[in-house]
Amino acid sequence: MPQPLTYQPQGDALALDGGVRVEWQGMRSAMLDRAVVRFASRLAILSGRDAAPGGQGGLILRIDCASPDPGLLSVHMREHYRLRTGPEGATLVADGPAGVLRGLSTLLQLVEQPDTGPVLDGAIIDDGPRFAWRGLLVDVSRHFMSVTALERQLDMMELTRLNVLHLHLSDGQGFRVESRLFPRLQQVAGPGRYYTRQQVRALVDYASDRGIRIVPEFDAPGHSYAMLRAYPQYAARPVTTPMDPKRVVRAALDPSNPQVYVFLAQLYHEMAGLFPDACFHVGGDEVRPDEWTTNPKISAFMKQHGYADAPALQAAFTQRVQAILAHEGKTMMGWDELIQAPVPASIVIEPWRGSRYTAQATAAGHPVVVSAGYYLDLLLPAVEHYRVDPLDPQGNGLPPEQVAQAHAPFLEAFALDPTARMTPAQDRLVMGAEAALWTEIVTEEMLDGRLWPRAAALAERFWSPASVRDENSLAARLPMIQSELEKLGNRATADRQHMMERLAPHGKAPLATLLSVTSPVRNYALNHVFGPGRVTPTENPPPLDRVADIATPDSFVAAAFVRDVRAYLAGRHDLAAGLRARLEDWRDNDARLRQVAQVDAGVNDALPASALLAQLAQAGLDTLDGTRTAWPAGGPAALATAQNQFAASRSILAVRSTPQPAGDLLQDITPGIVALVQAGRGGR
Repeated sequence: MPQPLTYQPQGDALALDGGVRVEWQGMRSAMLDRAVVRFASRLAILSGRDAAPGGQGGLILRIDCASPDPGLLSVHMREHYRLRTGPEGATLVADGPAGVLRGLSTLLQLVEQPDTGPVLDGAIIDDGPRFAWRGLLVDVSRHFMSVTALERQLDMMELTRLNVLHLHLSDGQGFRVESRLFPRLQQVAGPGRYYTRQQVRALVDYASDRGIRIVPEFDAPGHSYAMLRAYPQYAARPVTTPMDPKRVVRAALDPSNPQVYVFLAQLYHEMAGLFPDACFHVGGDEVRPDEWTTNPKISAFMKQHGYADAPALQAAFTQRVQAILAHEGKTMMGWDELIQAPVPASIVIEPWRGSRYTAQATAAGHPVVVSAGYYLDLLLPAVEHYRVDPLDPQGNGLPPEQVAQAHAPFLEAFALDPTARMTPAQDRLVMGAEAALWTEIVTEEMLDGRLWPRAAALAERFWSPASVRDENSLAARLPMIQSELEKLGNRATADRQHMMERLAPHGKAPLATLLSVTSPVRNYALNHVFGPGRVTPTENPPPLDRVADIATPDSFVAAAFVRDVRAYLAGRHDLAAGLRARLEDWRDNDARLRQVAQVDAGVNDALPASALLAQLAQAGLDTLDGTRTAWPAGGPAALATAQNQFAASRSILAVRSTPQPAGDLLQDITPGIVALVQAGRGGR
């Protein structure tokens, strides 16, 4: 994962007995030498055999890099490679250094562990990316993430062939880069939680070594509360300290103040020197018009210069910022609000509100990077994001009903439009896409679990041919790729274990059982920022240590149960005993968790979900056993409750009007129980 462009399995595999001997042809560099050292270390972990490079015997790896690639670390970098493996070893031929890196990541995924010992599968692969821009956005403003955590994500990105890390470095909650010109940015807007200039340079080098670009984002004119706490003279409306939760998402720069542009020119010049990538993201989203229109000075400025409304004023602001960045040799990038009024076509637009904005931006001649449909903080399972294609306005030749299904979770709140169409010329302006993780409710301890393995599924969506859409294949491979990533450094499971140990020190096993088959509510229901369960924001938000904060959007255990139920109903009667054992364990787990709750109060909010799981499990057992013990009293109500809970967070609009389940947990075994009950074939 991602699936290659072409893959031909070969019959013979190579036994891995330790060691890697590299035979170089063509271009070689220090970067590639370091890549081989990483490859050998990872191969040793996956195979369980010492694989230090340079030794005798073991895997013979022939690498032929055709060119140093003048477009390396740009949108034009050469990532195509060809790979052949078999009893004679592995041969990797690449168009450039990035192609070598991508080929090595694929080579690691050919390692298998049969009972007879580790082997390298035989294969012939010809591969290259569908999209040049395959990104991952991490918001480090709302919750700061350490350099170590970001380096870990870069390692995972290298392994899954993602090639852009988009860092959201400033917002209402913090400004995260050291500035020598404006030191109050780190002193006031990011005290103790920012990256030094040395750390930024080291992180850029770390990414570059892995064929990954870092694109910085410093949001303006909106989402600028942190900057304005440090330098309030540039604010459109007064900014107070300490933080005002009501203003944190509203504060904006004053576009009528000439000194604002002096400030931005100096700041962006300094930041451009730290981040060498050609693209520089300036945000531009969610500017509240009344931040400007209720200021008499700004209103007079708009009237004087003929700006009819806030979008027109923002367009003028954007044009001035674009000129600042052009002077720095940078390509400006921003969110889709920038196209609400005419702006230079050279600006890269990132549609986040839906595919209609992809169509609008490309129609106006803008290059596009799509994030609509890929917001991982919606807490949707991987398959929901996987169904959405960056070119879905075109439909990719799929039947309209399939495109509509892909958009279903997003249609009500985001402008995803399965009926829209783009021309081939517009399609070519779509450089790629990126998964986005906003971190209002994501701490560093939760980062790996909130990103992976769903980011791996999207890496495939962005790399592989559009025809690669088999959801059953995705479901089968996702646990395997996550297992590989965790062997190679991903901390998702380890960090969840630590969170459970803190919450239930006297017995985490029952909590782990519950969390193995439940997932958090979706579409920002867990944030509690709106809807019947809305919580008023405070300067110091509550800690993220609830049971639902540990839950994952994808339950592999529940997915396996649902698959086995369907196979059982299709005639696999041998699965009955295993299904029964799982159902009995889930039913009996409620009593075990309640015992833990008597001493570990942190699990109390999960008890309603635990009780519902027990009821669903009993309904499944009644059906399997051909009995109806307590079924008329409890079964239908339990099923209806579980299904209604899913409906309560099916979209952002549903969340706004519907109460969420106690404990914010969903029952992922529900489709399996529904299938059993509907089949009505107890005793089979």
